[in-house]
Amino acid sequence: MAQKKQRFGSALSHGEAHHAEHKRWSRRDFLSATGLMGAGSLVLGNLPLRAFQPSPLLAALAGGGDQDRIIVLIRLDGGNDGLNTIIERGNANYYNLRPTIGVTDNNLWALSNEYGMPLGTSSLQPLWDNGMMKVIHNVGYPEPNYSHFRSYDIVASGSDADVVQNTGWIGRFLDNEYAAFLEAPPTVPPALQIGVQSNLVFKADQANMALAVSSPQEFYQIAQTGQLYDTANLGNTPRELELAFLRQTANSAFRYATTIKEAYTRGKNQIDYPADNYLAEQLAIVARLIKGNLGTRVFMVEIGGFDTHANQLDAHPILLNRLATGIKAFFDDLAFGNSGLEQKVLGMTFSEFGRTIYENASVGTDHGSGTPMMLFGGGIGNGFTGTYQDLSNPDPYTDPSFSVDFRSVYATLLQDWMGNDPNLVNFVMGQAHPTIGGLVPTAAPVLGDNEKAVLLGHNPSISEQGVTEIKYAMLADGPLRLQILDSAGHSLRTLVNEYKGRGSYTFKLRPSDWYLSPGVYLYRLSTGGKVYERVIQLN
Repeated sequence: MAQKKQRFGSALSHGEAHHAEHKRWSRRDFLSATGLMGAGSLVLGNLPLRAFQPSPLLAALAGGGDQDRIIVLIRLDGGNDGLNTIIERGNANYYNLRPTIGVTDNNLWALSNEYGMPLGTSSLQPLWDNGMMKVIHNVGYPEPNYSHFRSYDIVASGSDADVVQNTGWIGRFLDNEYAAFLEAPPTVPPALQIGVQSNLVFKADQANMALAVSSPQEFYQIAQTGQLYDTANLGNTPRELELAFLRQTANSAFRYATTIKEAYTRGKNQIDYPADNYLAEQLAIVARLIKGNLGTRVFMVEIGGFDTHANQLDAHPILLNRLATGIKAFFDDLAFGNSGLEQKVLGMTFSEFGRTIYENASVGTDHGSGTPMMLFGGGIGNGFTGTYQDLSNPDPYTDPSFSVDFRSVYATLLQDWMGNDPNLVNFVMGQAHPTIGGLVPTAAPVLGDNEKAVLLGHNPSISEQGVTEIKYAMLADGPLRLQILDSAGHSLRTLVNEYKGRGSYTFKLRPSDWYLSPGVYLYRLSTGGKVYERVIQLN
């Protein structure tokens, strides 16, 4: 066998350099974790004026419809070994490079005559056979970084390898979607993470746009009681009274409790999920919230342990089995009773990098580059995208080049699955990336500019001279702000700033009461994190 490549810090044999990398992660993880309260309060600073391009990401919350598509990100933490996940059948080079850990053909189920997966993932076969699973070969990026943490930051942010980007690709998208996040925040979390710390994927300029629940147990506490912290069983000692006050304050600040509790109560898991499977437990929660019509359109779950430097055959097959059985249960639950929900949900696996094409002396693999992504969902079809890693001319120091840039996958999901304009996609991604035709069913853009509310317009009052009636409707309860702006978009007057119930409203504007001179203005309705504007001529 050719010499095995070694990168400083990438292998267990590098001793303290490798362990120091994990220690840095532990410290950073502790320092960066905002916890549930950080995500619950979600404070944003001054946001710039945006072009309010309608998008279907969070459309049709109240009434459903074809545009309310959902993405479930499934993180394979540690760097998944793609070559032992999707195996090129009969490839002699694969078995020469991996004489001990290579998965033999009699231990595979067939995706095709050319490719297979380990038998422990056979619960995915019905999804593949029914056109609900696709494989993207050898996903990576130029000049790959082999640190877990730097590479994950690149994958989460969508940046080039030599650029430090402090916001995530979904965070930037949601920041654009929620232009009024500060002024009129939504009562539904834009994104929801279970089992992970506050994550760069969802970070916007000023805050993390996802509600981060650190464990299923913490989530159950919220879903069943509407509170994060129990206050019922505290006594009357000074310490307990002080603790009760702090807990009550924290519970009051958690803005999403009511909607989560209501959705969790409405939704039901209707199939049995595999036991002792942490990923499945997270996916069961996501399924129940989707079935309960929570309205969140981006979820993230994770399964760790993929940093398989040693004894890979002991750990990796178990991880793949948990992944496969959890995903199968999730989509069976969504499809139960011919609900059709599986058609609106797209699951996507991703990992910070792959593993070396060689097995190492510890019967494992070290940090490598390209790794497959897998997509799951009703109606997406089956098949392969990209080119499998070329194992015929191995280099001891460099993995075969990637075939699909991960940012092309992101751009495709934003444009085709979520139905967004290419210009908006380019803005979110920071540059243009080619999309992958036919990867997912395309969504037509939403017509009109009304999602959470309806800004009906304005007209002169029939009964009151000098009064203009501004008419609007709320499709869901929530905070609302109605403002007058100058033609450049600068706020001049706040006409309404209060919590409004679902229904139709008319605001009677007499310009002299608000010291507004004749001229052209804008009026802006902000609610549910969204912004709606129209031009008005005041006399």
